[in-house]
Amino acid sequence: MNSRPSLQTPASRYNGLAIFLHWLLALAIVGAFCMGLYMSDLPLSPTRLKLYNWHKWAGVTILALSALRLLWRLANKPPADLPMPAWQARAAHLVHGLLYLSFFAIPLSGWAYSSAAGFPIVWFGVLPLPDFVPVDKALAHQLKELHELLAWGLALLVGAHVAAAVKHQLIDKDGLLQRMLPGRG
Repeated sequence: MNSRPSLQTPASRYNGLAIFLHWLLALAIVGAFCMGLYMSDLPLSPTRLKLYNWHKWAGVTILALSALRLLWRLANKPPADLPMPAWQARAAHLVHGLLYLSFFAIPLSGWAYSSAAGFPIVWFGVLPLPDFVPVDKALAHQLKELHELLAWGLALLVGAHVAAAVKHQLIDKDGLLQRMLPGRG
């Protein structure tokens, strides 16, 4: 049995907004990823076009929420790291850094792909967003592949993140998971 104490003080947890943004982004990212997988194999149809628009709206929303989350994270100190081997702490920081990078790189690569393909983004059908690359079919093809590669990379990072959280919960029993669970203050 592991003798590490579990977390009980509020200072050992993330604050409410950090927890809310974590889980909201997690749901949005999983939803956008699943939608992307589903829609990419559909034949050209009104349903496919509608899903592509929803996927783009989700991507822009994820980008905005990621910016808010990063600003909040920079302005608010997270709880102290739990005691763990140095290699685990370095791996955790690396994965978190790559997750944050992905939260920006994937939506931006999708936006660039949409621009290069000549399909503007009108966020929720109301707010037209500027194209930031010119229409270029060859570039669009490269950006589509980059967007897909980054999305699969994020899926692997999320898998590693979840596996580490489960390991801390079931094997280390160090209370790490409780730091990010809602309603456990």
